[in-house]
Amino acid sequence: MRTDTNSGTKRLGAALAVLLCWLGASAGALAQVQPLDRVVAIVDDDIILASEYQNRLRQVMENIARQNIEQPPQEVVARQVLDRLVLEHIQLRMGERAGVRISDEQLNEAMNGMASQNGMSLEQFRARVEADGGSYTAVREQVRQEMILSRVQQGNVRSRVQVTEREVDDFLASEEGQKRTAAVYHIGHLLLPLGKDATLEDEQAASTYMQSLRERLTGGDAFERFVRAPDTSRHALTGGDLGWRLASDLPSVFSDTVPALTVGAISEPVRSPSGLHLVKLFEKRGGGEQMTQQTRVRHILVKPSEIRSDEQARELAQSLRERAAAGEDFARLAREFSEDIGSALEGGDLGWTNPGQMVPEFEQVMDQTGAGELSAPFRSNFGWHVLRVEERRTEDLSDEMRRNQARNILFGQKYDDELNSWLQKIRDEAFVEIKI
Repeated sequence: MRTDTNSGTKRLGAALAVLLCWLGASAGALAQVQPLDRVVAIVDDDIILASEYQNRLRQVMENIARQNIEQPPQEVVARQVLDRLVLEHIQLRMGERAGVRISDEQLNEAMNGMASQNGMSLEQFRARVEADGGSYTAVREQVRQEMILSRVQQGNVRSRVQVTEREVDDFLASEEGQKRTAAVYHIGHLLLPLGKDATLEDEQAASTYMQSLRERLTGGDAFERFVRAPDTSRHALTGGDLGWRLASDLPSVFSDTVPALTVGAISEPVRSPSGLHLVKLFEKRGGGEQMTQQTRVRHILVKPSEIRSDEQARELAQSLRERAAAGEDFARLAREFSEDIGSALEGGDLGWTNPGQMVPEFEQVMDQTGAGELSAPFRSNFGWHVLRVEERRTEDLSDEMRRNQARNILFGQKYDDELNSWLQKIRDEAFVEIKI
C-alpha cells in the first residue's frame, strides 16, 4: 500500500508531465496517422514506419515552436527524433521479451496522475485532448509505452548503480551537499503598513490589532483568506505567499523568526521599517530537527477478481472486520485472508510508516483511526482494506532524512550517467538499418 517514491517513479512522473505538454496541443497528430507509405528504419526484427516518424517529428517541432526558443535546424531535430525512435523500439522489444505488461488499472492511475498534475480531472483531460482534435486512445497508448520504457530502463540500470555510505558522508560535507540539503521553508506573511514616523499611539494600536489577529488566526481563522482578500478596514493588510525559500534567501527581517517556527505556526508580530508582520510557516523540508509522527499499522486486503465482484470483496472485508471486532486475532485473519503478498505472512504488519508513505486513501483512514482501533472497510486502487492501528510514536528523522536526500541526489546523478551508457550499449549491439 506504499506509494512508489523511488527515483524511477519520479523520473516517470517527469516524463509524463513533458508528454502532456506536447500531447495536449499536438494530440491531433497522433490521430491523423497517414496510410503506410514506406519503412524508414529496420531495428532488429522490428520496423519504424514513415508515418510514425513524421508524426513524432511534427510533434517535436510544434513543441519547440510553443516554447519560444531558438529553433535548431530541422535536419538536426529530424536526426535526433529518428535516433530516439530507434532506441524506443529496441527497448520496447526488450520489454516484450521480458514480459513487461502495463495493466489497465496501472495505466488509469498514471493518466489520473497526469491530469491532476495539470489541475484537471481525467474527464477534463480527455475532453481537452478530443477538443484539440486528438485521440484519447492514442494518448493512452503513448503513455503505456512510456511506462514500459521506464520499467525496462529501471530493470536494466538500477542494479548497476550503487551509492556508498562514504559517498553520502563526502557529499554532506561538501559545499554543494550542505546547500542542497539545507532547510527550505514555505512561508507567507501579512503586513500592516506602519512608517518610521508613526507615533507611539499608532505603534500601540497596530501592535494590539496584530496580536488580536494572530489569536484569531491561531484559533481557526484561515491565514490564507487574509492573503487572498486583504483587510479593507483602516487596518489595511497586505502580504502574500512567499513560496519556498532557503534559510539564506529569507528576508532579513524573518531570518531569525522563521527557523524557530514549527510547521503551521504563526509568529508574534515582527517589526520592520515597513510595518508589522505576521509570518506563517506552511511547510518545511530538510535542515535540522525533523520530528515525524510514525504509525505502526496492520491491514487485510481483499481484491475483486473474475470470480469475486467488488461488492463481494467489500462484504468479505466487512465480515473480517466484524470477526476481528468480536475478538478474533487480527494477525491470524490477515495471514489467512489478506491478499497483500508483502504483508500477509507477517500478519498484515506494515511496520512503522511515515507521512506520505502510503497511498492517500490508506493514509487518510489510518490517520483518522485511533491507536488500538479498527477501521471500517475502505477502497483504494488495490482493493478493499480493513486496518488496525497498533501504536503511534514521534521520531526525530532529521539525520536519516538528510542522508536519504543526499543518497537520492547521488543516485540520480549516477543513474543518468549509467542510463546514457546503457542506451549507447544496446544501440551498438542492435541491428539498425536506416532507409532514409
